[in-house]
Amino acid sequence: MSGKENAAGPIPHEVIVVGAGAAGLMCARTLADAGVGVLVLEARTRIGGRIRTFRPADGGPPLELGAQVVHGAESRVHALAGPLDLVPRTVDARAVVDGKAAALAVLAHGGRAPWALQHRLNGAPGAVGGSVADWLAAQHLSPAETRAAHEWFAQHWAVDPARLDTHAVAAAHLGDGVGDGEYAVPGGLDSLTDRLAAGLDVRCGVPVRSVEWSPGRAHAVTDDDGPTARALVVTVPPAVVATGRLKIAALPAAKSDAAARLPAGDACCLVVTYSRPAPAAPLTPTVVFDADGVRGFVTSHAGRHQVLVVAKAAAAEAVRTAASDSHESVGRLLVAALPWTARARVTGVTVADWGASPWSLGGFTHAGPEAASAADAWARPLDGTLFFAGEATAAGHRLPWMHSALDSGLRAAHDVLAAVRP
Repeated sequence: MSGKENAAGPIPHEVIVVGAGAAGLMCARTLADAGVGVLVLEARTRIGGRIRTFRPADGGPPLELGAQVVHGAESRVHALAGPLDLVPRTVDARAVVDGKAAALAVLAHGGRAPWALQHRLNGAPGAVGGSVADWLAAQHLSPAETRAAHEWFAQHWAVDPARLDTHAVAAAHLGDGVGDGEYAVPGGLDSLTDRLAAGLDVRCGVPVRSVEWSPGRAHAVTDDDGPTARALVVTVPPAVVATGRLKIAALPAAKSDAAARLPAGDACCLVVTYSRPAPAAPLTPTVVFDADGVRGFVTSHAGRHQVLVVAKAAAAEAVRTAASDSHESVGRLLVAALPWTARARVTGVTVADWGASPWSLGGFTHAGPEAASAADAWARPLDGTLFFAGEATAAGHRLPWMHSALDSGLRAAHDVLAAVRP
């Protein structure tokens, strides 16, 4: 029997990849480069998944409405970028505290500053336990310091610290292994996914409703019946499966349980265009951390009309509500972070609501209790036929950023190759 046939008849594709985000495209790229016939199906009308780059009509610098930066000097992304030349990211950091803009130094109380607390926790994976909220309560902080620290962790993990596990957070940082630093891609992060997708058979606007499978054969059910393959790789977030948006037939209970234990935290991002530009100084981007918990991180660029809002956890709902109300509501929300906008009006708002998207149901997987065991169970292949990738497969082991998604796609591709090309 040939590799493209089984007892049920001919199989037109060797491998189907569900999802054209970073994990799916890395998996498909690796398989295609190995000579495997691969088809990528994407529900959205674009590739990139939770990478989404906004390019201003006036030619300003691209803004990232999903994944923000490349983390780490040793990230796989550096090799992928090649001549795109990643550049170190430097910013003018500020804060909003009690409704007023201030220098970030207002939060810098020695070892009690939010980032200092984060660094302390990250270095102690075996010596702590319980929730991050409980850990913060034991740090002898003032009420104001506690509020700022809670929001700092919420914005970095997209969830209330009461739902973060201290061991999982620390282990993810220590296990990441990509080094320090943050890097920007001048041409936009979507240039990386474009590079991965070049020459692949990627079909956008084709949501997979369910997966039917038996050993050696997988059928992706779409609105037009859908294709069949020797193997299928699921790269959608586990929450999409847990909520039934993507149904997988005969999914073992251990898999269903793992999907339910890997939720994605809430996130909503905006690009807000103003009638006047930001001040000419400073030359580096101004990034404002809202310690009050309603704006997330707000970024402006000198001389540019566009402002980026990246809000997670409870702040995502505040930003979502303002955006759904009116441009004026968005303007009122942001004026505390960017006082210069009091003399401007909002002329446009572009929304990337990851929490409301049926194909993401959140920004990324947070480090909850037993995240590592759930991630291991979710990543495990089924009968050499179904394979799983995505940043969620690294939860509790590594940080849920783009490099983890890429590495998971590479790992899944190697698993597939071992099954279809033994």
